[in-house]
Amino acid sequence: MINRIMEIKNRISGFKLLVGSYSLVIIGLFIYSFTQVDLDLTLSRWSVWQVAEKFFQHIGYFNRPLSTAFYIIILVLLCLFYILFLYYAASKKLTKRGVWTLVIFMTIVLAFSYNAFSYDLFNYIFDARIITHYHQNPYFHKALDYPGDPMLSFMHWTHRTYPYGPFWLFLTVPLSFLGFGFFLPTFFLFKFLMAASFLLSNFLIEKISEKAKTADSLFALVFFAFNPLVIIESLVSAHNDIVMMSFALLSIYLLLQSKRVFSFLSLFLSIALKFATAFILPIYILAIISGRRGKSFWNICFIAMSILMSMAVVVASERTNFQPWYLLYVFPFISLISNSYFIIIFSVTASFVFLLEYVPFLYLGNWNPPVPSILLSLTYIGVGMSVLFTFIWFIIKIKLKKE
Repeated sequence: MINRIMEIKNRISGFKLLVGSYSLVIIGLFIYSFTQVDLDLTLSRWSVWQVAEKFFQHIGYFNRPLSTAFYIIILVLLCLFYILFLYYAASKKLTKRGVWTLVIFMTIVLAFSYNAFSYDLFNYIFDARIITHYHQNPYFHKALDYPGDPMLSFMHWTHRTYPYGPFWLFLTVPLSFLGFGFFLPTFFLFKFLMAASFLLSNFLIEKISEKAKTADSLFALVFFAFNPLVIIESLVSAHNDIVMMSFALLSIYLLLQSKRVFSFLSLFLSIALKFATAFILPIYILAIISGRRGKSFWNICFIAMSILMSMAVVVASERTNFQPWYLLYVFPFISLISNSYFIIIFSVTASFVFLLEYVPFLYLGNWNPPVPSILLSLTYIGVGMSVLFTFIWFIIKIKLKKE
Protein backbone atom coordinates (compact mmCIF):
# COMPACT_ATOMS: atom_id res chain seq x y z
CA MET A 1 0.00 0.00 0.00
CA ILE A 2 2.80 2.40 0.96
CA ASN A 3 4.70 1.55 -2.21
CA ARG A 4 1.58 2.27 -4.25
CA ILE A 5 1.15 5.67 -2.59
CA MET A 6 4.81 6.51 -3.21
CA GLU A 7 4.44 5.48 -6.86
CA ILE A 8 1.44 7.79 -7.27
CA LYS A 9 3.29 10.65 -5.59
CA ASN A 10 6.30 10.16 -7.86
CA ARG A 11 4.04 10.07 -10.90
CA ILE A 12 2.29 13.31 -9.87
CA SER A 13 5.63 14.93 -9.13
CA GLY A 14 7.01 13.86 -12.51
CA PHE A 15 3.93 15.14 -14.32
CA LYS A 16 4.13 18.49 -12.52
CA LEU A 17 7.76 18.82 -13.58
CA LEU A 18 6.77 17.98 -17.17
CA VAL A 19 3.92 20.51 -17.14
CA GLY A 20 6.07 23.21 -15.55
CA SER A 21 8.89 22.74 -18.04
CA TYR A 22 6.52 22.68 -21.00
CA SER A 23 4.78 25.83 -19.76
CA LEU A 24 8.13 27.62 -19.77
CA VAL A 25 8.69 26.57 -23.40
CA ILE A 26 5.23 27.92 -24.34
CA ILE A 27 5.99 31.20 -22.59
CA GLY A 28 9.32 31.25 -24.43
CA LEU A 29 7.49 30.84 -27.75
CA PHE A 30 5.13 33.65 -26.76
CA ILE A 31 8.02 35.99 -25.97
CA TYR A 32 9.96 34.96 -29.08
CA SER A 33 7.01 35.79 -31.34
CA PHE A 34 7.51 39.50 -30.60
CA THR A 35 11.01 39.43 -32.06
CA GLN A 36 9.26 39.27 -35.44
CA VAL A 37 7.04 42.35 -35.04
CA ASP A 38 7.26 44.22 -38.35
CA LEU A 39 9.55 47.26 -38.16
CA ASP A 40 6.79 49.43 -39.62
CA LEU A 41 4.23 48.30 -37.03
CA THR A 42 3.83 49.75 -33.55
CA LEU A 43 1.54 47.59 -31.46
CA SER A 44 1.15 50.16 -28.67
CA ARG A 45 2.09 53.76 -27.93
CA TRP A 46 2.79 52.88 -24.30
CA SER A 47 6.38 53.97 -23.69
CA VAL A 48 7.33 50.90 -21.63
CA TRP A 49 6.01 48.59 -24.34
CA GLN A 50 7.84 50.52 -27.07
CA VAL A 51 11.14 49.97 -25.27
CA ALA A 52 10.40 46.24 -24.99
CA GLU A 53 9.24 46.08 -28.61
CA LYS A 54 12.44 47.70 -29.87
CA PHE A 55 14.47 45.24 -27.79
CA PHE A 56 12.66 42.25 -29.30
CA GLN A 57 12.86 43.67 -32.82
CA HIS A 58 16.59 44.20 -32.43
CA ILE A 59 17.01 40.47 -31.84
CA GLY A 60 14.70 39.45 -34.67
CA TYR A 61 15.97 41.86 -37.34
CA PHE A 62 19.48 42.90 -36.36
CA ASN A 63 20.83 39.80 -34.63
CA ARG A 64 19.42 37.15 -36.93
CA PRO A 65 21.84 34.34 -35.95
CA LEU A 66 20.74 34.67 -32.31
CA SER A 67 17.08 34.87 -33.30
CA THR A 68 17.43 31.76 -35.46
CA ALA A 69 19.16 29.90 -32.64
CA PHE A 70 16.33 30.79 -30.23
CA TYR A 71 13.76 29.52 -32.73
CA ILE A 72 15.58 26.23 -33.30
CA ILE A 73 15.92 25.67 -29.53
CA ILE A 74 12.19 26.31 -29.02
CA LEU A 75 11.30 24.03 -31.93
CA VAL A 76 13.50 21.19 -30.67
CA LEU A 77 12.03 21.50 -27.17
CA LEU A 78 8.47 21.53 -28.52
CA CYS A 79 9.17 18.34 -30.48
CA LEU A 80 10.85 16.60 -27.56
CA PHE A 81 7.96 17.45 -25.25
CA TYR A 82 5.55 16.29 -27.95
CA ILE A 83 7.24 12.89 -27.98
CA LEU A 84 7.12 12.79 -24.17
CA PHE A 85 3.43 13.64 -24.07
CA LEU A 86 2.69 10.95 -26.67
CA TYR A 87 4.65 8.44 -24.60
CA TYR A 88 2.86 9.40 -21.38
CA ALA A 89 -0.52 9.27 -23.13
CA ALA A 90 0.21 5.82 -24.61
CA SER A 91 1.36 4.63 -21.16
CA LYS A 92 -1.87 5.92 -19.55
CA LYS A 93 0.11 8.28 -17.34
CA LEU A 94 -1.89 11.39 -18.23
CA THR A 95 -5.25 12.50 -16.92
CA LYS A 96 -7.92 14.20 -18.96
CA ARG A 97 -8.07 17.08 -16.51
CA GLY A 98 -4.31 17.58 -16.56
CA VAL A 99 -4.14 17.58 -20.36
CA TRP A 100 -7.02 20.03 -20.74
CA THR A 101 -5.56 22.35 -18.10
CA LEU A 102 -2.33 22.54 -20.07
CA VAL A 103 -4.15 22.91 -23.41
CA ILE A 104 -6.23 25.82 -22.08
CA PHE A 105 -3.15 27.47 -20.54
CA MET A 106 -1.25 27.14 -23.82
CA THR A 107 -4.20 28.54 -25.79
CA ILE A 108 -4.64 31.57 -23.55
CA VAL A 109 -0.93 32.45 -23.59
CA LEU A 110 -0.45 32.05 -27.35
CA ALA A 111 -3.72 33.82 -28.19
CA PHE A 112 -1.86 36.98 -27.16
CA SER A 113 1.26 36.19 -29.19
CA TYR A 114 2.31 38.00 -32.36
CA ASN A 115 1.73 36.26 -35.70
CA ALA A 116 5.46 35.77 -36.04
CA PHE A 117 5.74 33.50 -39.07
CA SER A 118 3.00 34.71 -41.39
CA TYR A 119 1.40 37.95 -42.58
CA ASP A 120 -1.87 36.25 -43.53
CA LEU A 121 -3.62 37.52 -40.40
CA PHE A 122 -3.15 41.10 -41.63
CA ASN A 123 -4.79 40.17 -44.91
CA TYR A 124 -7.76 38.67 -43.06
CA ILE A 125 -8.12 41.91 -41.11
CA PHE A 126 -7.87 44.09 -44.20
CA ASP A 127 -10.35 41.99 -46.20
CA ALA A 128 -12.97 42.65 -43.53
CA ARG A 129 -11.84 46.28 -43.28
CA ILE A 130 -12.64 46.82 -46.96
CA ILE A 131 -16.28 46.16 -46.03
CA THR A 132 -16.49 47.85 -42.62
CA HIS A 133 -14.32 50.90 -43.31
CA TYR A 134 -14.38 51.41 -47.07
CA HIS A 135 -17.82 49.87 -47.74
CA GLN A 136 -16.53 48.01 -50.78
CA ASN A 137 -16.54 44.40 -51.95
CA PRO A 138 -13.21 42.61 -51.21
CA TYR A 139 -13.84 40.21 -54.09
CA PHE A 140 -13.35 43.16 -56.44
CA HIS A 141 -11.08 45.44 -54.39
CA LYS A 142 -7.64 44.81 -52.95
CA ALA A 143 -5.47 46.50 -50.33
CA LEU A 144 -3.47 48.38 -52.97
CA ASP A 145 -6.67 50.21 -53.95
CA TYR A 146 -6.37 52.15 -50.67
CA PRO A 147 -2.80 53.54 -50.73
CA GLY A 148 -3.41 55.91 -47.84
CA ASP A 149 -4.31 53.17 -45.37
CA PRO A 150 -1.67 52.84 -42.60
CA MET A 151 -1.91 49.04 -42.65
CA LEU A 152 -0.23 48.93 -46.05
CA SER A 153 3.08 49.86 -44.44
CA PHE A 154 3.41 46.43 -42.82
CA MET A 155 1.23 44.16 -44.99
CA HIS A 156 2.32 41.64 -47.60
CA TRP A 157 0.25 40.30 -50.54
CA THR A 158 -1.45 43.68 -50.97
CA HIS A 159 -1.99 42.99 -54.66
CA ARG A 160 -4.46 40.13 -54.28
CA THR A 161 -8.25 40.29 -54.00
CA TYR A 162 -10.19 38.24 -51.46
CA PRO A 163 -9.46 34.50 -52.10
CA TYR A 164 -11.71 32.78 -49.55
CA GLY A 165 -15.35 31.78 -49.31
CA PRO A 166 -18.14 34.11 -48.14
CA PHE A 167 -18.49 32.39 -44.78
CA TRP A 168 -15.07 33.69 -43.71
CA LEU A 169 -16.37 37.23 -44.24
CA PHE A 170 -19.49 36.34 -42.26
CA LEU A 171 -17.23 35.43 -39.32
CA THR A 172 -14.70 38.24 -39.61
CA VAL A 173 -16.75 41.31 -40.56
CA PRO A 174 -18.38 41.42 -37.09
CA LEU A 175 -14.90 41.26 -35.52
CA SER A 176 -13.86 44.22 -37.66
CA PHE A 177 -16.92 46.16 -36.48
CA LEU A 178 -16.18 45.29 -32.84
CA GLY A 179 -12.62 46.56 -33.28
CA PHE A 180 -14.03 50.04 -34.04
CA GLY A 181 -11.30 50.67 -36.59
CA PHE A 182 -8.48 50.26 -34.05
CA PHE A 183 -5.78 47.83 -35.10
CA LEU A 184 -4.79 46.19 -31.79
CA PRO A 185 -8.31 45.25 -30.55
CA THR A 186 -9.15 43.94 -34.04
CA PHE A 187 -5.89 42.00 -34.15
CA PHE A 188 -6.65 40.21 -30.88
CA LEU A 189 -10.28 39.55 -31.80
CA PHE A 190 -9.04 37.68 -34.87
CA LYS A 191 -6.48 35.82 -32.76
CA PHE A 192 -9.19 34.85 -30.27
CA LEU A 193 -11.28 33.41 -33.12
CA MET A 194 -8.37 31.13 -34.09
CA ALA A 195 -7.76 30.19 -30.45
CA ALA A 196 -11.44 29.30 -29.96
CA SER A 197 -11.33 27.20 -33.14
CA PHE A 198 -8.22 25.42 -31.85
CA LEU A 199 -9.97 24.57 -28.57
CA LEU A 200 -13.12 23.46 -30.41
CA SER A 201 -11.06 21.23 -32.72
CA ASN A 202 -9.40 19.56 -29.75
CA PHE A 203 -12.72 19.03 -28.00
CA LEU A 204 -14.25 17.51 -31.14
CA ILE A 205 -11.25 15.25 -31.81
CA GLU A 206 -11.56 13.85 -28.30
CA LYS A 207 -15.33 13.34 -28.62
CA ILE A 208 -15.21 11.87 -32.14
CA SER A 209 -12.49 9.36 -31.26
CA GLU A 210 -14.44 8.46 -28.12
CA LYS A 211 -17.66 7.91 -30.08
CA ALA A 212 -16.16 6.22 -33.17
CA LYS A 213 -13.66 4.24 -31.07
CA THR A 214 -10.98 4.53 -33.76
CA ALA A 215 -8.33 5.73 -31.30
CA ASP A 216 -7.90 6.29 -27.59
CA SER A 217 -9.63 9.64 -27.02
CA LEU A 218 -6.99 11.09 -24.70
CA PHE A 219 -4.18 9.97 -26.98
CA ALA A 220 -5.96 11.54 -29.98
CA LEU A 221 -6.31 14.79 -28.03
CA VAL A 222 -2.62 14.80 -27.08
CA PHE A 223 -1.62 13.85 -30.63
CA PHE A 224 -3.31 16.96 -32.05
CA ALA A 225 -3.12 19.51 -29.23
CA PHE A 226 0.63 19.25 -28.56
CA ASN A 227 1.76 18.90 -32.15
CA PRO A 228 4.30 21.75 -32.63
CA LEU A 229 3.14 22.53 -36.18
CA VAL A 230 -0.51 22.69 -35.11
CA ILE A 231 0.38 24.96 -32.19
CA ILE A 232 2.48 27.39 -34.22
CA GLU A 233 0.25 27.57 -37.29
CA SER A 234 -3.05 27.71 -35.36
CA LEU A 235 -2.23 29.79 -32.28
CA VAL A 236 0.83 31.84 -33.23
CA SER A 237 0.53 32.47 -36.97
CA ALA A 238 -3.26 32.19 -36.65
CA HIS A 239 -4.20 30.73 -40.03
CA ASN A 240 -7.88 30.45 -40.83
CA ASP A 241 -7.35 26.79 -41.81
CA ILE A 242 -7.96 25.86 -38.17
CA VAL A 243 -11.39 27.51 -38.36
CA MET A 244 -12.20 25.61 -41.54
CA MET A 245 -11.16 22.33 -39.94
CA SER A 246 -13.13 22.97 -36.74
CA PHE A 247 -16.34 23.13 -38.79
CA ALA A 248 -15.37 19.98 -40.70
CA LEU A 249 -14.79 18.15 -37.42
CA LEU A 250 -18.09 19.49 -36.07
CA SER A 251 -19.86 18.02 -39.09
CA ILE A 252 -18.41 14.57 -38.33
CA TYR A 253 -19.32 14.85 -34.64
CA LEU A 254 -22.91 15.82 -35.51
CA LEU A 255 -23.09 12.94 -37.99
CA LEU A 256 -22.04 10.56 -35.22
CA GLN A 257 -24.91 12.04 -33.21
CA SER A 258 -27.26 11.26 -36.14
CA LYS A 259 -27.95 14.97 -36.68
CA ARG A 260 -27.64 14.85 -40.44
CA VAL A 261 -29.08 18.27 -41.30
CA PHE A 262 -26.86 20.18 -38.89
CA SER A 263 -23.95 17.95 -39.85
CA PHE A 264 -24.31 18.79 -43.54
CA LEU A 265 -24.74 22.48 -42.71
CA SER A 266 -21.49 22.45 -40.72
CA LEU A 267 -19.57 20.83 -43.58
CA PHE A 268 -21.14 23.28 -46.03
CA LEU A 269 -19.93 26.18 -43.86
CA SER A 270 -16.45 24.65 -43.71
CA ILE A 271 -16.33 24.47 -47.51
CA ALA A 272 -17.81 27.97 -47.77
CA LEU A 273 -14.91 29.22 -45.66
CA LYS A 274 -11.91 27.96 -47.63
CA PHE A 275 -13.06 25.27 -50.10
CA ALA A 276 -10.40 22.63 -49.25
CA THR A 277 -12.73 20.41 -47.22
CA ALA A 278 -14.78 19.81 -50.37
CA PHE A 279 -12.28 16.98 -50.94
CA ILE A 280 -13.89 14.90 -48.18
CA LEU A 281 -17.40 15.20 -49.63
CA PRO A 282 -17.39 11.73 -51.30
CA ILE A 283 -16.52 9.99 -48.02
CA TYR A 284 -18.93 12.18 -46.10
CA ILE A 285 -21.80 11.27 -48.45
CA LEU A 286 -20.84 7.60 -48.16
CA ALA A 287 -20.98 7.90 -44.36
CA ILE A 288 -24.46 9.43 -44.57
CA ILE A 289 -25.98 6.78 -46.82
CA SER A 290 -24.20 3.81 -45.28
CA GLY A 291 -26.04 1.76 -42.72
CA ARG A 292 -22.81 0.38 -41.21
CA ARG A 293 -21.11 2.72 -38.77
CA GLY A 294 -18.96 0.60 -36.54
CA LYS A 295 -15.33 1.12 -35.56
CA SER A 296 -14.00 -0.48 -38.77
CA PHE A 297 -16.24 1.68 -40.95
CA TRP A 298 -15.14 4.93 -39.32
CA ASN A 299 -11.52 3.83 -39.35
CA ILE A 300 -11.72 3.42 -43.14
CA CYS A 301 -13.54 6.76 -43.46
CA PHE A 302 -10.90 8.65 -41.50
CA ILE A 303 -8.09 7.01 -43.46
CA ALA A 304 -9.82 7.99 -46.71
CA MET A 305 -10.41 11.54 -45.47
CA SER A 306 -6.74 11.83 -44.52
CA ILE A 307 -5.71 10.70 -48.00
CA LEU A 308 -8.15 13.06 -49.72
CA MET A 309 -7.04 16.02 -47.61
CA SER A 310 -3.44 15.11 -48.46
CA MET A 311 -4.50 15.51 -52.08
CA ALA A 312 -5.89 18.94 -51.15
CA VAL A 313 -2.43 19.80 -49.79
CA VAL A 314 -0.87 18.76 -53.10
CA VAL A 315 -3.37 20.85 -55.09
CA ALA A 316 -2.80 23.89 -52.88
CA SER A 317 0.97 23.45 -53.19
CA GLU A 318 0.75 23.24 -56.97
CA ARG A 319 -1.28 26.45 -57.04
CA THR A 320 1.35 28.37 -55.03
CA ASN A 321 4.06 26.61 -53.01
CA PHE A 322 3.88 24.13 -50.19
CA GLN A 323 3.32 25.89 -46.87
CA PRO A 324 3.65 24.19 -43.45
CA TRP A 325 0.14 25.22 -42.39
CA TYR A 326 -1.37 23.18 -45.23
CA LEU A 327 -0.80 20.16 -42.97
CA LEU A 328 -3.63 21.50 -40.82
CA TYR A 329 -5.83 19.93 -43.52
CA VAL A 330 -4.50 16.49 -42.58
CA PHE A 331 -3.59 16.44 -38.88
CA PRO A 332 -7.17 16.60 -37.51
CA PHE A 333 -8.13 13.47 -39.44
CA ILE A 334 -4.99 11.44 -38.77
CA SER A 335 -5.39 12.23 -35.06
CA LEU A 336 -8.59 10.16 -35.20
CA ILE A 337 -6.55 7.12 -36.33
CA SER A 338 -3.39 7.97 -34.38
CA ASN A 339 -2.88 4.47 -32.96
CA SER A 340 -0.60 3.65 -35.91
CA TYR A 341 3.15 3.98 -35.42
CA PHE A 342 3.45 5.23 -39.02
CA ILE A 343 1.15 8.15 -38.25
CA ILE A 344 3.00 8.97 -35.03
CA ILE A 345 6.37 8.94 -36.82
CA PHE A 346 4.97 11.08 -39.63
CA SER A 347 3.48 13.60 -37.20
CA VAL A 348 6.70 14.09 -35.24
CA THR A 349 9.00 14.10 -38.29
CA ALA A 350 6.83 16.30 -40.51
CA SER A 351 6.23 18.83 -37.74
CA PHE A 352 9.92 19.23 -37.04
CA VAL A 353 11.17 19.27 -40.63
CA PHE A 354 8.48 21.51 -42.09
CA LEU A 355 8.75 24.01 -39.24
CA LEU A 356 12.46 24.20 -40.10
CA GLU A 357 11.31 25.91 -43.31
CA TYR A 358 11.14 29.16 -41.35
CA VAL A 359 14.84 28.96 -40.46
CA PRO A 360 16.23 30.33 -43.79
CA PHE A 361 13.91 33.34 -43.60
CA LEU A 362 14.69 34.01 -39.95
CA TYR A 363 18.41 33.86 -40.73
CA LEU A 364 18.45 35.74 -44.06
CA GLY A 365 15.39 37.97 -43.71
CA ASN A 366 14.03 37.18 -47.18
CA TRP A 367 12.68 34.39 -49.40
CA ASN A 368 15.08 35.04 -52.28
CA PRO A 369 17.28 32.32 -53.85
CA PRO A 370 18.67 29.99 -52.59
CA VAL A 371 15.80 29.86 -50.06
CA PRO A 372 13.24 28.24 -52.47
CA SER A 373 15.72 25.45 -53.23
CA ILE A 374 16.35 24.94 -49.53
CA LEU A 375 12.61 24.74 -48.82
CA LEU A 376 12.09 22.22 -51.61
CA SER A 377 14.92 20.11 -50.21
CA LEU A 378 13.36 20.26 -46.75
CA THR A 379 10.06 19.06 -48.19
CA TYR A 380 11.75 16.03 -49.77
CA ILE A 381 13.75 15.43 -46.58
CA GLY A 382 10.56 15.51 -44.49
CA VAL A 383 8.84 12.90 -46.64
CA GLY A 384 12.00 10.80 -46.90
CA MET A 385 12.68 10.84 -43.16
CA SER A 386 9.10 9.83 -42.42
CA VAL A 387 9.39 6.82 -44.73
CA LEU A 388 12.87 5.90 -43.44
CA PHE A 389 11.95 6.11 -39.75
CA THR A 390 8.76 4.13 -40.37
CA PHE A 391 10.73 1.40 -42.14
CA ILE A 392 13.31 1.29 -39.33
CA TRP A 393 10.57 1.00 -36.70
CA PHE A 394 8.85 -1.70 -38.76
CA ILE A 395 12.09 -3.76 -38.81
CA ILE A 396 12.54 -3.26 -35.06
CA LYS A 397 8.97 -4.43 -34.39
CA ILE A 398 9.53 -7.57 -36.47
CA LYS A 399 12.75 -8.39 -34.59
CA LEU A 400 11.07 -7.85 -31.21
CA LYS A 401 8.24 -10.19 -32.17
CA LYS A 402 10.72 -12.91 -33.18
CA GLU A 403 12.52 -12.61 -29.86
